[in-house]
Amino acid sequence: MIRILVADDHPIVRRGLVKIIDETSDIVVAGEAGSGEEVLNRLKQDNYDLLLLDISMPGKDGIEVMEHVNKYFSNLPVLVLTIHPERNYAVRMLRAGALGYLTKERAPYELIEAIRQVARKRKYVSSNFANALDFNSNEGIVRPLHEVLSSREFQIMCMIAEGKTVSGIGRELSLSVKTVSTHRSHILAKMGMKNNSEIIRYAVENKLLV
Repeated sequence: MIRILVADDHPIVRRGLVKIIDETSDIVVAGEAGSGEEVLNRLKQDNYDLLLLDISMPGKDGIEVMEHVNKYFSNLPVLVLTIHPERNYAVRMLRAGALGYLTKERAPYELIEAIRQVARKRKYVSSNFANALDFNSNEGIVRPLHEVLSSREFQIMCMIAEGKTVSGIGRELSLSVKTVSTHRSHILAKMGMKNNSEIIRYAVENKLLV
């Protein structure tokens, strides 16, 4: 039996995932979490065979949780299930230690197989994205400019591109305005940009917005 911890801040989404999983005989939802902090607390209290992890959560987001899991629960397989397209976060999450990445729009069709594969410590991504990974691994391929950013910087860049203010980003990520402003300055410097308008234009041109 594969015992999984489902981490998503939307109760309705969690119920939908439980419904899909309940149709199997070899997988059971052994725990649920609605925030990053709750995920880490549950991992300390119980043992799971797999963590099903969303990226966008209050407090510690999926990126921070993944980094913590990779450091303190390195034997726990992680399957990322998120609304964010693969081109946005998949490579970052896989590099951080996740074994699989699945978008929520594909969940009704691929979730069970993805869970089974990742629980066996096998990587799982869509075939189209797997081909893209192979292509980008070739020498001489020019990588997107935003890949110079850290995971947090990339996340904040996307939020700026969505039109969110520094104070709004701070509230959503539980960061101070000063910290968000510092990240914004680093983003502009690393990408050779001058203002938010250039960030928005870049995000639109590179199809980084959901």
